[in-house]
Amino acid sequence: MTEVVNEKLLEERLVALEGARQWSPRVVSRLEAVIRSGKDDALFRINPVKFAADKSLAETEAIDLFLHAAAVGLFEMNWMLLCPTCSCVVESFGVMNKLHDRYHCHLCRTDIEAKLDDYIAVTFTVSQQIRSIKFHQPADLTPSEHCFCYVLSREGRLPDGDAFADMWGRITRAVNYLLPEATTRFEVDAEPGLLIGWDTQRDIGFGFAVDVSAPSSGLMHVRLSDSACDPGAGAVAPGKVTIEVENATSRRVLFGITNLPPDYDLQHPPLDFSSLLSGGRLLTTQTFRDLFRSQVIEAAEGIGVRDVALLFTDLKGSTELYDRIGDLNAYSQVQRHFECLMDVTIRHRGAVIKTIGDAVMAAFLKSADAVEAALEMRKVIEQFNETRANRDFILKIGVHRGASIAVTLNDRLDYFGQTVNIASRIQHLAEGDEICLTEDVFSSTGVTSLLSPYTVKRDRARLKGVAQELVVYRVQLGSA
Repeated sequence: MTEVVNEKLLEERLVALEGARQWSPRVVSRLEAVIRSGKDDALFRINPVKFAADKSLAETEAIDLFLHAAAVGLFEMNWMLLCPTCSCVVESFGVMNKLHDRYHCHLCRTDIEAKLDDYIAVTFTVSQQIRSIKFHQPADLTPSEHCFCYVLSREGRLPDGDAFADMWGRITRAVNYLLPEATTRFEVDAEPGLLIGWDTQRDIGFGFAVDVSAPSSGLMHVRLSDSACDPGAGAVAPGKVTIEVENATSRRVLFGITNLPPDYDLQHPPLDFSSLLSGGRLLTTQTFRDLFRSQVIEAAEGIGVRDVALLFTDLKGSTELYDRIGDLNAYSQVQRHFECLMDVTIRHRGAVIKTIGDAVMAAFLKSADAVEAALEMRKVIEQFNETRANRDFILKIGVHRGASIAVTLNDRLDYFGQTVNIASRIQHLAEGDEICLTEDVFSSTGVTSLLSPYTVKRDRARLKGVAQELVVYRVQLGSA
């Protein structure tokens, strides 16, 4: 079947995407091929990380590709709040501004508090202006499509690696729409365990034990109102069971019946969504910060981040530089230094959060990336000094990692909390040409191997506002 594509608009926006930055060969053409000939589900909630793996692209470039594609109007960004128990996309927003971290899943009746790097993820759906797909009109989906492709995310993984949506599909006996003020009949094969009826929009349903000791079931009648299911519990015998579900409400209900096996663990460990692009990772992506400056966090208390590596830099002796060569010349040179540090930050998968005077604050998803960036920053500044008569730029760097809160300050996405305070104060401990790392950073995966060529001195320090004494690792300029 030939897909209906708005050719004129597609060409215009592909040209804009091509010119947005320098891409690796055939990157944009691969995306174009998916837009033109991909199936509808291949264009709905695309995971850039999976797209990168499928198309043999670098993850960072794939993420940049979809961010630029969203910026030029080829795709729409989806911020999703995910249920860690049942893989439901509980809520989805087109902009980050509407995001919040406390929500409720009606399928598993769970209250959730998520972090930006836990159960908040970002995907991309083709723009309806470019190509209309069935998922743009969820009310027209079949009950099965609505449940297993729209309501449930296919990325949530059980401990054995199985997708929760696939497992749930195997044990679900029926799913259908209940028309308003009408009765729908379900005929299911019940096996020992628990037969549950569920509604994804309300905490209403039934739970019938399937037990050989139960009397033959015959025809069962269940009534759903806006506030209750009657009966909500009971027992049925294994075998053919006919259940009439009366929808006494004025709305259409997506209703399913699932047969949980006797060994099903309702308290199973949280699902793994690590294959998705997390909101936390997006905040440490410079392209997102550059292209979507208007997307801020409006939640007054901010949204938590489980783990982020924060790097602070400062120039030693910059006041003397302004005094010696004048404000205009010194300002120009300091701006060049900022450009160098930003370039290094981006190449090591981080983002510059802000500049403060002559200082830089940057964020990274991984400690090893932050440390590798710090080491290269020092080399770049040394090369910068080689072109000057005086060694004017002496860099001090501090790195710390931990939990933080993502907030909006001065209309800009920022981080707040004790991790930020410690990272800033660790930088102040550094001498000229020195990098200071906390124990949390030094002990992170991949860091010690990066530091093996360098002299590293273990020290202890007390920081203002921090109760306990901290272990600090000082990375010297010379080799070990």
